[in-house]
Amino acid sequence: MDSDLQKKLEEQDRKLEAIFESVEKTRKYFLWTLIVTIIVIVLPLIGLAVAIPQFLNAYVNDLNGVNQILGQ
Repeated sequence: MDSDLQKKLEEQDRKLEAIFESVEKTRKYFLWTLIVTIIVIVLPLIGLAVAIPQFLNAYVNDLNGVNQILGQ
């Protein structure tokens, strides 16, 4: 009876170790997914927050120049 119990405990230990390894791989996968998401989505949004005001400023300045040329 004791050897059967010991075998079952060893089998459970092996299965728990396999589960732990699987969970660690999944955790790393989610971490890299988060990092890539930040790089692909958040950084371009920050860039747009800087680029759009500059674009609008240049666009308005061009419109002012056209208005002066047309005499309005």
